[in-house]
Amino acid sequence: MHRDAPKHDVDEADLKVGKPKSYAAGIPGVAVSLRRGVEQMGVTRTALTLRLLNQRAGFDCPGCAWPEPRQADGEKRKLAEFCENGAKAVAEEATRRRVDREFFAAHPIEDLRDKTDYWLGQQGRITEPFVLREGATHYEPISWDDALDLVAAELRGLASPHEGVFYTSGRTSNEAAFLYQLLVRSYGTNNLPDCSNMCHESSGSALSTGIGIGKGSVSLADIHHADLIVVVGQNPGTNHPRMLSALETAKGKGAKVIAVNPLPEAGLMRFKNPQNVRGVVGEGTPLADEFAQIRLGGDLALFQAVGHLLLQWEDEAPGTIVDEDFVKSSTYGFEDWAKNLLELDWAETEKATGLQRAQIEHVARMIATSERTIYCWAMGLTQHKHAVPTISEITNLALARGMIGKPGAGLCPVRGHSNVQGDRTMGVWEKMPEPFMDALDREFGITVPREHGWDTVDAIRGMRDGRGKVFFAMGGNFASATPDTEATDKALSSCSLTVHVSTKLNRSHVVHGTTALILPTMGRTEKDVQESGPQFVTVEDSMSQVHASRGRVKPASEELISEVAIICRLAERLLGSDHAVPWRSFEKNYDLIRDRIAAVVPGCEDYNRRVREPDGFTLPHAPRDSREFTGTATGKGTFTVSELEYPQVPEGRLLLQTMRSHDQYNTTIYGLSDRYRGIEDGRRVVFVNPEDLVELGIADGEIVDLVSEWRDGDRRAPRFRAVSYPTARGCAAAYFPEANALVPLDSVAEKSNTPVSKAVVIRLEPHHHS
Repeated sequence: MHRDAPKHDVDEADLKVGKPKSYAAGIPGVAVSLRRGVEQMGVTRTALTLRLLNQRAGFDCPGCAWPEPRQADGEKRKLAEFCENGAKAVAEEATRRRVDREFFAAHPIEDLRDKTDYWLGQQGRITEPFVLREGATHYEPISWDDALDLVAAELRGLASPHEGVFYTSGRTSNEAAFLYQLLVRSYGTNNLPDCSNMCHESSGSALSTGIGIGKGSVSLADIHHADLIVVVGQNPGTNHPRMLSALETAKGKGAKVIAVNPLPEAGLMRFKNPQNVRGVVGEGTPLADEFAQIRLGGDLALFQAVGHLLLQWEDEAPGTIVDEDFVKSSTYGFEDWAKNLLELDWAETEKATGLQRAQIEHVARMIATSERTIYCWAMGLTQHKHAVPTISEITNLALARGMIGKPGAGLCPVRGHSNVQGDRTMGVWEKMPEPFMDALDREFGITVPREHGWDTVDAIRGMRDGRGKVFFAMGGNFASATPDTEATDKALSSCSLTVHVSTKLNRSHVVHGTTALILPTMGRTEKDVQESGPQFVTVEDSMSQVHASRGRVKPASEELISEVAIICRLAERLLGSDHAVPWRSFEKNYDLIRDRIAAVVPGCEDYNRRVREPDGFTLPHAPRDSREFTGTATGKGTFTVSELEYPQVPEGRLLLQTMRSHDQYNTTIYGLSDRYRGIEDGRRVVFVNPEDLVELGIADGEIVDLVSEWRDGDRRAPRFRAVSYPTARGCAAAYFPEANALVPLDSVAEKSNTPVSKAVVIRLEPHHHS
């Protein structure tokens, strides 16, 4: 049934705290990868899947969106083109463990609600569709026909299509994403929230204003040839481990690395690459040349100070710092930006950043003297109230120094989930631009709605308030990925129907509407054979490279169907067999979907031929390709003026960031080992600077409740172990999803509406056993 799955849930009393590591990867990473693979898949299946992972004839990693080397850049792929967490992701998907009808018969819904995300995920692959009917105590099997008929009937019965919410996870393929948004818009709504709303929406907002396109401007080859790489608010050792190899390559060519982060992450300190001798028996490669341990939310102040210094040095030696030709010919607003940074309050800057002026000046000098600078960032920047101004300030620095559209230089928002960027390219967005909608209308002879829909935060509000009645999720774990756990639970529970297209069990299946459906689908590792023969899908990586992914493993159950098939069969039932879109043909042959993508999506012309090239193709990016900024309001690279802002924290309080353990990816918990931070066999920990613990009167190891403070009241997450840790003063960190309960739904970033999960004001209270 679900062999080798944990029989018991996590006991936090077993939690052990050791010393943090000073390096990432090395032989332990290899050993963990192989051990987890064998535990979940067995020896033979492990060998087959890992050999094909991220290879041209294989499948794309279902984990992060870091790109693979390209032949066109003269780069070769390694035999093991994957990282430890990629191997864990594949093991989770290709596992031999099963969640079948016997499992659900043995586990009432009340029992499953008490389980952790880790326990639920470890039970294995779901084998057939299941329904939880109104008032029932157990999920029970349901046929595909009956399940899809149920969904279609519920949607047709709504008073308005806008009462439907259609969520998307980043693991959805381009083909499935394109059809999904087409189905939803044909139905009559733009309620298409996705996981990007919670991660890089702030990047898209800032970059669209500054350079006219919401995507990064660099390639993997640019990383390899940079002089300086500034890594801000990111932990690549856990979240994008293959990035460490790219940084190692750049370091080997003389690059410098600046790490800006509240936590000293092992992966940015030293990398032991297990694929070379230095990483196996040597000391590895030191990565960060400068570590700026910034206070949470102080990044805007830091980059404004850097800008101030660059302009000051330019005044002292004209023509040595600012790229005058580029600024004059290709940008707008430089003078207003310079005027805004003319004066700087250094005392306030040091308070906001927690850094000394001397270190800020050193960082600025490194940026001033670099000829090829790349700025990389992740959710450590995007999940702040002032996230968009912060990323805009980084964009300003790149524009001033002419670091856009230049080899070895540019802007690099490092996307998390595989194909989260592709989903957006394919139209999964609640406010797609008018030209895309026009193209859909022309291509299919339909009229799609133009009214903007709900993003993730607005969808939670809408369902909570009774305006959203049916929730349909194409992948993901909405209940655990979102902020304000109590509000999200209320929102999902208020629906008449919740539907989850899933590969494995997760918490969203036990936080349900009046009726709930689980529709099991194939994973990316699995063979997808349709009427016209074996199919492949395509994905887009974090650097706009589109390529094929071919599953090669036998599906976990004969009852599984692909995401494409689920969408097409539902569409026929919902919209009718005479609908203008040829849904049945699309299910039979994915080439037909790609022909339509080519006709609708900019940059995807001749899609079928180009994705069959060994490395696929790169989507156009005008600022990167030709230094043109046609997408901005000014038609030029646009400087943005922002007022200084940073979190204000009352006396006796800390600023909390939520983050991942090394043994998880997004909400998928692979295990209970955060070995880089010294945590084993548990997850309910809060990392606090030792001096702060002393001031707060909390002992190292004491069990505390975390209480967040917001204008609508307090939120409490109980029973966390306080761990003395060298984080920045005044700051704390805890894992999500356990700490998501502390993030207020209405605490969002300006412009992007992204939940503010990196600057939560909390107090620590001793836990009293009830």
